[in-house]
Amino acid sequence: MGFKIAIAGATGNVGREMLDILAERGFPADEVVALASRRSQGTEVSFGDKTLKVQAMENYDFSDTDICLMSAGGTISKEWSPRIGAKGCVVIDNSSAWRYDADVPLIVPEVNADAITGFTKKNIIANPNCSTAQLVVALKPLHDHAKIKRVVVSTYQSVSGGGKDAMEELFNQTRAVFVNDPIEPEKFTKRIAFNVIPHIDSFMEDGYTKEEWKVLAETKKMLDPKIKVTCTAVRVPVFIGHSESVNIEFENEITAEEARNILREAPGCLVIDKQEDGGYITPYESAGEDATYISRIREDATVENGLNMWVVSDNLRKGAALNTVQIAEVLVNRGLISPKKAAA
Repeated sequence: MGFKIAIAGATGNVGREMLDILAERGFPADEVVALASRRSQGTEVSFGDKTLKVQAMENYDFSDTDICLMSAGGTISKEWSPRIGAKGCVVIDNSSAWRYDADVPLIVPEVNADAITGFTKKNIIANPNCSTAQLVVALKPLHDHAKIKRVVVSTYQSVSGGGKDAMEELFNQTRAVFVNDPIEPEKFTKRIAFNVIPHIDSFMEDGYTKEEWKVLAETKKMLDPKIKVTCTAVRVPVFIGHSESVNIEFENEITAEEARNILREAPGCLVIDKQEDGGYITPYESAGEDATYISRIREDATVENGLNMWVVSDNLRKGAALNTVQIAEVLVNRGLISPKKAAA
């Protein structure tokens, strides 16, 4: 007997990706329901070789649904996730609404799958920020080996992290440059075409942005609260794929070669690191792929036990949709939930 799965926000970038990944990975679902706002009701979305008609979430009864993959934004999740959880449906939420709630596990399966058992307090599990997800996949095996003291990360984040409107803005601005049309930023604070913007999300009192704070807070919650983390988040004119320049200081000795060997064996990681032209991964090559790619691993001579590396992943997949589906797989594979239909 398979599960009944609902996708909330099924018409968005991440929602569509969730549907694709559920089908690709053969998730044991007897029924998949596409949900969105009332204005999207009747829209068609693809699920494998099927077409699903989108239903209005506000009219949907979750009482016979096992898992809801929530990608409808933080405001909607704050309102709806507790209601859905109260119906006995486990919510796996992709927004930032629940990540810092002590009663909600924040999960990357390759990093802290055992923490998932805490979901029973609210029937909600949080998915981390897209840039944090790929970062902790790369950090976890190194932390286990040599204990990380401090991480300095600069992110180079694609426009798809800002949704479909952000992708359209990059496309339209790029075209406008070539035909000499005027460019008016709408989604972004400045022109994004042929430019980089050192600003993602709103500014906080200390001068950091919320996006930068998320990387710090989520890394500590999932990996180790003692790790010191600082971040600069930058938006770049790339459609899909986040990149990160990561500088790590360890308590114990570790060489670049040891790090390569550890990461080659680590779940979710793929090392592409040849010291030659093209011997590294770019975001363009990561698009559509599941792995967290790691390149340019080298020792940092300016600190004791220091390493630098370059980390790249498809932000719509590992940074969002794939990780959400993997969390659902952990629930199923560990027998933490059973199909309601089987119990009826």
